[in-house]
Amino acid sequence: MMLKELARTGVRISELGLGTSNYRAGPLPLRRGLEAGALFIDTAESYGTESVVGEAVKGMRGRVFIASKVSPQNFRSADLRRSVDASLLRLSTDMVDLMQLHYPNPAIPIDETMGTLAELVDAGKVRYVGVSNFSVAQMREAQKALGKHPLVSNQVRYNLIDRTIEKDLLPYCQANGVTVIAYTPLGRGLGRIRDCDPHGILDRLARETGKSPAQIVLNWCLCKDRVVVIPMSNSAGHLLENCAASDWRLSAEHLSLLDTHIQYRHRSRFDTLLRRYMPARLQSLALRTAKWLPRGLRRRLGWNIISFTRLVLSIIPVPYSLIATEP
Repeated sequence: MMLKELARTGVRISELGLGTSNYRAGPLPLRRGLEAGALFIDTAESYGTESVVGEAVKGMRGRVFIASKVSPQNFRSADLRRSVDASLLRLSTDMVDLMQLHYPNPAIPIDETMGTLAELVDAGKVRYVGVSNFSVAQMREAQKALGKHPLVSNQVRYNLIDRTIEKDLLPYCQANGVTVIAYTPLGRGLGRIRDCDPHGILDRLARETGKSPAQIVLNWCLCKDRVVVIPMSNSAGHLLENCAASDWRLSAEHLSLLDTHIQYRHRSRFDTLLRRYMPARLQSLALRTAKWLPRGLRRRLGWNIISFTRLVLSIIPVPYSLIATEP
């Protein structure tokens, strides 16, 4: 597994880590991933997976870089301290390597939140501080409030077909030595990425490289400076397949083919707000609705069908029976 430096700390972490959002498979698949070299694992208090992560790293905690997140409602100083202590208890550790703010919370002064995190670093409960889903302006404000301690990372959505961060956030992080932790690096699945691949470039590169389409999509991210990825899988087989996306690189010609022929977009602020505040069940229903359409039609409509469906579902009442079923 290839390593990348975390910000400018001198600490090197595996460039491909293990994500645990929506993870349900227990500690054994995670353990397989750790043993395969993915010694960076990401969780959050809101995921409900910290205890599973704690189980998975037993006996090898000293080799594993653990990242977790505090939920926005816990950004007040007293709440944040309780939240971090609870995370440490669930993780069965006395220090978390990276504690991240899960989303910005403008209702709570960033000075209070970052000041408390700085104190937790000084106390030895937190090793490094990062953020998630922060804009460039919010990152600057957070770093100013953090004082002497560096803001080492920003965990954001980034993949072959969603390149929103390339407009300003990725260049800012690369210029300032901040690590980008890319979540959903496989999008919402290879089917969605294939919708954006009208010329069959993924299959062509799979034949030429001997790598799977998923490995190609992940490696595209890993070719970016300062970017690491945290794909999630509930399958040990898929998890090990993801791990094999490291230790090699796509050629310049292959990268050019992907950049030229794969359809991608930059999300608008409006779509970002819909993603954040629309109920999860409605988002799931919107995505399922889009999947009913033939691939050719989805491809012609592009991303607009998903944004349009989300908008319609957020305005028009939907029978509860349609959204009560778990995806």
